[in-house]
Amino acid sequence: MSVDRATGHSGWPRLAAARWPSAGIAAAYAASLAAYAHAIMDLYWGLGGHALLSTVGGYPERLARQGGVLPVLLALSASAAQLIVGLLALALVRPWGQVIPRALLRLGSAAASAVLVLYGGALVLTGTLVLTGAIRPSGGVDWTAMRWHTGVWDMWFLVWGILLSVASASYWRRTARAATNPDAPPGAVSRRLPGRASCPNGGEKPR
Repeated sequence: MSVDRATGHSGWPRLAAARWPSAGIAAAYAASLAAYAHAIMDLYWGLGGHALLSTVGGYPERLARQGGVLPVLLALSASAAQLIVGLLALALVRPWGQVIPRALLRLGSAAASAVLVLYGGALVLTGTLVLTGAIRPSGGVDWTAMRWHTGVWDMWFLVWGILLSVASASYWRRTARAATNPDAPPGAVSRRLPGRASCPNGGEKPR
């Protein structure tokens, strides 16, 4: 384990702090990919595609198979909302995101993360309880659709929300650090101790 000679502390906290932004950036790109992929699927079904439609089940499947203007409008609306959330995830890590007010990005990403995690988590939990027999629905159950929702479609929202949460938390940390120390380069960690000043040769002497 490495030890900081200036502080006598282990280097692991600094290593973890350095890795956190990288994890947040990767999570932001993964969250945007999840948003775009789901938007494409919704648009495909709304425009008349039938592949994997039987795994959705219920009213959405019947509406998509029926066709008409309503499925197209619903698919366009859902896809547009998901594309916006995908752009929100990218705004947390891309340079063009700096034109958006920090408070708006923070609140927007936090709200979207909460909605996705709560929505996906509730559906996955319900589906798991039904599949394990802990809950016995009174009516008929489309077991194929239930398994797909629990393991894929609803889980998609949950994982998407977790990824966006990680990206959002990383953005909060980066912007908070930048606000408190705007002149420090990204990822820099001060090695000074209170009451000490750095010497030109890299050592330290009391002030």
